Amino acid sequence: MDLYKMSVWQIFLAGGPVMWPILFCSLFAFTIVLEKFMHLHAINIDTQAFLARIIEKLKHHDTKEALQICDSTRGPVSNILKAGVLKYDRPKQQIVESIEDASLYEIPRLKKNLTALATIAHVSPLLGLLGTVTGMVRCFQTVQAKATSFHPVSPGDLAGGIWEALLTTVAGLIVAIPTFVAYNYFASRINSFIIEMERVSTELVNFLTE
Repeated sequence: MDLYKMSVWQIFLAGGPVMWPILFCSLFAFTIVLEKFMHLHAINIDTQAFLARIIEKLKHHDTKEALQICDSTRGPVSNILKAGVLKYDRPKQQIVESIEDASLYEIPRLKKNLTALATIAHVSPLLGLLGTVTGMVRCFQTVQAKATSFHPVSPGDLAGGIWEALLTTVAGLIVAIPTFVAYNYFASRINSFIIEMERVSTELVNFLTE
């Protein structure tokens, strides 16, 4: 059977039952990637310009307007700075603690589903290997059955079973490689967000306590 002439569905079925969990992993990974792209795009703002607007309002002691700016902007940066503005007239320690408390809530939201993405990247090739091993077991069972019944075992009997078994390894790697790339991309973006959050919150604290 020519692999290049087979439909995707035929290739999927030829890989055996382990192809189903691999398919589930691919759909789950795609959903997470789509959600993370949309979320990170939605919260991406010019943090320096945003902080400058807030500081400008605070210079004129207009905390209400500063809070409204925070409320009208989506994202962890605005929520963390809002926590600092709410404590603008308190000692530095209380302002810092308020910002840290907000960070404890915002950072896990940024990292949501990253662990699941990493798990899929690691599990998918293992599922592919499992499918290959179980396929090889079936292949040698066929060989044993033919040998027991005194039927000749041809090279085609082995080759056909082996290439079908290897399909699961190919499928597992096809899922794992882009998932791992996406995981590293999102981890890098999120780390950049966290560094930016720390920078602007430090600038706000310095302004409020100077």
